[in-house]
Amino acid sequence: MHVTARADYAVRAVVQLASIQPATATRHQLAEAQDIPGKFLETILGDLRRAGLLEAQRGAAGGYRLTRPPEQILLADIVRAAEGPLAAVRGQPPEDTTYPGPARPLTQVWVAVRASLREVLETVTVADILTGELPEHVSDLLARPDSWSRR
Repeated sequence: MHVTARADYAVRAVVQLASIQPATATRHQLAEAQDIPGKFLETILGDLRRAGLLEAQRGAAGGYRLTRPPEQILLADIVRAAEGPLAAVRGQPPEDTTYPGPARPLTQVWVAVRASLREVLETVTVADILTGELPEHVSDLLARPDSWSRR
């Protein structure tokens, strides 16, 4: 799994918005607060809006705001809005891949990789990030010494 800049920026923008709720923030304010390139963020905010995670308000007091409470926004929702499916193999769902001969079990491996991503991204909410209190099974993963290995 490679977390792209797009997914990282999307999560950071939503967390920043959640930290000022119920107020709105402009693209410029979000970009400055999280050190995100403004034009890049503009595209990401559009994706988040189309996904129903944000709403935009025009005018002097305009800006972006969340459409639901941080407790109801999963990191998976944000990543999917920014990137599409959590795991894809050559642009298709893992279960749709087929391999000949001895590589046949790779389909199962890619499905398991997607399941492991879901175990984290579909259980951590924006509120968890704001409070720093991650679900127990995520904290358990972090407690494993191999989790912090760079390989």
